Amino acid sequence: MTPLFSKSGRSGTGRTGLVTLLCGALAAGGLTAAGVATLAPGAASASSHREAPLISGTPQYDNTDLYAFVSPDKPDTTTIVANWIPFEEPAGGPNFYTFADDAQYDIHIDANGDAHDDLIFRYTFKTHTKNRNTFLYNTGVVKSLDDPNLNITQTYDIDVLRLKHDRVVYRTKLADGVPVAPSNVGKASMPDYAKLRSQAVYKTAGGATTFAGQADDPFFADLRVFDLLYGGNLSEVGNDTLKGYNVNTIALQVPSDLIRESAGQPVVGIWSTTQRRNAQGYYTQVSRLGNPLVNEVVNPQKDKDKFNASQPAYDGQFLNNVTHPELPKLIEQIYKIKAPSEPRNDLVDVFLKGVKGLNQPPNVRPSEELRLNTSIKPSMHPKRLGVLDGDNAGFPNGRRLTDDVVDEALQVMEGELVGMKNDLGDGVDKNDQNFEKYFPYVAEPTSGSRGPLAKGTTAGTDVRSQLGDALQPAGSGTSDNTVLIAASAASGAAGILLLGTALAWWRRRIQRPY
Repeated sequence: MTPLFSKSGRSGTGRTGLVTLLCGALAAGGLTAAGVATLAPGAASASSHREAPLISGTPQYDNTDLYAFVSPDKPDTTTIVANWIPFEEPAGGPNFYTFADDAQYDIHIDANGDAHDDLIFRYTFKTHTKNRNTFLYNTGVVKSLDDPNLNITQTYDIDVLRLKHDRVVYRTKLADGVPVAPSNVGKASMPDYAKLRSQAVYKTAGGATTFAGQADDPFFADLRVFDLLYGGNLSEVGNDTLKGYNVNTIALQVPSDLIRESAGQPVVGIWSTTQRRNAQGYYTQVSRLGNPLVNEVVNPQKDKDKFNASQPAYDGQFLNNVTHPELPKLIEQIYKIKAPSEPRNDLVDVFLKGVKGLNQPPNVRPSEELRLNTSIKPSMHPKRLGVLDGDNAGFPNGRRLTDDVVDEALQVMEGELVGMKNDLGDGVDKNDQNFEKYFPYVAEPTSGSRGPLAKGTTAGTDVRSQLGDALQPAGSGTSDNTVLIAASAASGAAGILLLGTALAWWRRRIQRPY
């Protein structure tokens, strides 16, 4: 792929009625999966990171990405990964990254293509603080999720809601008080983070598995597209600007039979939302995400907040944004690549219906959902361009972590489905971290202790510091000035502790008579 615009557990306690609840799907339709070699979705640029004016100011409620795929190691199950809180700086303490206590984080399932919920998996979180007399996230080395040194912890519940005609007809508790994997403070605080993550993987009744916690942001892209499409001359292309940032992840793996209408109608529509509780105690939807990139660059400013508050059943109001997209016109203006003719009905099929013969349910009502045909088996060797490269197990048939949705979107937006062949891309073809082979699949979060060590030190050395000087290894010699010990606090607050020690030393000095 050439650069952009260049043509070249534990046992669960959920109620046993869950299986009966979820398997009681609606009447079966008919859809047979068929091979489609040159189909893909249309959108472009970055996924849903800071995509709308209101939500950009409240990152705890901001959906960043949604993934849905047939589990590669368990092909009779479907895995859904939904992320929140964009651009988490790994060392961003002392208040690290938590899910909001006043929010409902929902995963929606449309089992029959009518643009209405059939199921909702609702995650709600509660924050716990052991010691309120310290500013520390952790007060020592953390070896387990129940370690007393982990001062700030979270737990969550999962409720399953079954709906009919937009009304809840049944509700059950799938999980209760499940621990959340913490933010990865650093190697001193959490020397075995993989162990902490494994303790946060939880098996529920009904054959489901869940995880919530911090992870490496799996989305890869060059976000400098917003600087007049990579500088107006391609001078800014090819850098993964999400490298090194983390997100908060909810991952859910369920038997496919529990979410689809039937084996004869295996296509499900999926989207995620966030509802925030207001001062009166009512919940209001503030964020929504199905296909990647839609609210980022398909919807104009006037519609972004409206889209975040809307439901798929009313997506007809955004139809013009899809049939007359802005991005191809910008590309033509800046790079002189002719935009495809409008109206873009090719994009309507992919965005709002699914691809016929691949992931379009019968009698579909046009709506913006991530649609997955759960009967298509995982690819042994996934191709990053998914369906566009003949791999029908990938985007836009759901979305895998490895799918290069930016390149796919650019090529389709520029007419790949209407005979305008192209080889567009942003020069970023994969994530900087390898994904895991087993649930929850996302990579471990980048550690807060990443980055270069202090000058003159190596890992594991004791370090001394002189005010105004770079750090020196212990025993390397000092000047006549008083030497201060920089204790390596597990919370990463060594700089603050050092400053406090320096002030105390200075006060003692000025009180001396000589």
